[in-house]
Amino acid sequence: MNVPNPAILTVDDDPAVSRAVARDLRRRYGDRYRIVRASSGEEALEALRELKLRGEQVALMLADYRMPKMNGVEFLEAAMDLFPLARRVLLTAYADNGAAIDAINVVDLDHYLLKPWNPPEEHLYPVVDTLLETWRATPDPAATDIRVVGHRWSAPSFAVRDFLTRNLVPYRWLLADEPEGARLLAAAGLTATQLPLVVTADGTALVRPTEAELAVHVGLSTAPASELYDLVVVGGGPAGLGAAVYGASEGLRTVLVERRATGGQAGQSSRIENYLGFPDGVSGAQLTDRARRQAVKFGAEILSTREVVAMEPAGSARVLRFDDESAITAQSVILATGVSYRRLAAPGLDALTGCGVFYGSARSEAPSCSKEDVYVVGGANSAGQAAVYFSRYARQVHILIRGDDLSRSMSSYLISQINAIDNITVNPCTEVAAAEGEGHLERLTLRDNRSGSTRTVDASWLFVFIGAQPGTDWLEGTVARDAQGFLLTGPSLVTDGRLPAGWPLTRAPYHLETSVPGVFAAGDVRASSVKRVASAVGDGAMAVSLVHEYLETQ
Repeated sequence: MNVPNPAILTVDDDPAVSRAVARDLRRRYGDRYRIVRASSGEEALEALRELKLRGEQVALMLADYRMPKMNGVEFLEAAMDLFPLARRVLLTAYADNGAAIDAINVVDLDHYLLKPWNPPEEHLYPVVDTLLETWRATPDPAATDIRVVGHRWSAPSFAVRDFLTRNLVPYRWLLADEPEGARLLAAAGLTATQLPLVVTADGTALVRPTEAELAVHVGLSTAPASELYDLVVVGGGPAGLGAAVYGASEGLRTVLVERRATGGQAGQSSRIENYLGFPDGVSGAQLTDRARRQAVKFGAEILSTREVVAMEPAGSARVLRFDDESAITAQSVILATGVSYRRLAAPGLDALTGCGVFYGSARSEAPSCSKEDVYVVGGANSAGQAAVYFSRYARQVHILIRGDDLSRSMSSYLISQINAIDNITVNPCTEVAAAEGEGHLERLTLRDNRSGSTRTVDASWLFVFIGAQPGTDWLEGTVARDAQGFLLTGPSLVTDGRLPAGWPLTRAPYHLETSVPGVFAAGDVRASSVKRVASAVGDGAMAVSLVHEYLETQ
């Protein structure tokens, strides 16, 4: 993104003087600075607010002393709250010298100029040159990224940051009680009770935005380009992205629909080291970004923040309905909705979710954990990868597992890494019994499941990685599932040679086909699947080959 030239702002209620100062400034500085004119203090402050929201720089402000309603000193005093590092000049008549001298103490005035200043080469430019040189030594930083203003322990603020992080959208996080956060709130005309505030790169202020609103403003696609597709992929984890890449690259008109962010649980992994072709490992975010760009390169559409809530037959096609009652139609469907982490049932945890208690890695929180203790619940690879990642920031990382050791569910390479990191401690046979805190997590009660004894520890950070819960309730009565909600496919649907009830075809379901012809399942949502990134991607690719077989028979 191109950074605009810094601004020089002039404010004077006399049109002739305003034109003259702007003309003289533009003649000498117009190639390096943008000259902004205002006819009153109120108009100038509004211009400064817009510049602040757009993340632009203001190098110099020149204000006439004698203006109605708001004089130059009052304006510069208010302007300091928005751009404290901009240099400040007061334009005065000879009779106002006393006021100008007083203003040096009130607004830390850098200089005052007597009107008229002709010739500018002697009376204006030397002063402005010096002030601009001083400003360039310590300028207000320009902001080209999205800025998020919020409270540290705020679930809505965390939800915004987590959404942006998972969607690989760069942003700058500002606390509301920090000076720059307060300045942005003032520029937007808000108070600290109206948070989070998201300021986009073009200066648009979003107050408590929904994920759908965020998606639109950060450039994510949310509306389908068509009503009919060859293939709709539901879910944007490794299986869904793999299916989108192979479907689009093989000529199918493909759309991937993701409820939150592409990458799924794998996209949150700090380091995946057992994925083929990456001997040095790859972060989940990097893998997700590459897969997403690859799918788009081949022509796949990717829709964000769109939740599919129902699937209905339409002849040989399927209608997928969204939560806003809109719909798209597909000749074939691949369900790759993955799984989510199970919630802990201990008292106090629900009220503190997003305020110190997190499900998944919540990588946006890692820098805030600096020199503090972090507790990680879970013994599978996702928990181990998170522990390794947080160990770079935290004073100590405590892994809590119900079993005796990590070997039952974690890869040996990851166990070796954990054993080699001094600030990671594994706590076997340990469960979270309760959580406490006023507004955010402050204490955990831990229980030894062998003896039943408990202990209380000070804790501000708890990250939970337990269980695998498929989000398939919306398919109840439509697609066959097992007792845990995982989708049954292929051979699992055939019992003693009998085809599933209601199956309309003479052939048996294909290997990854569900109980609905033309609807396939891939990745973790499929019953008996291998919970690994590589197998999920393989499922997605295999499902596309079966989609071709299915479409050829229609």
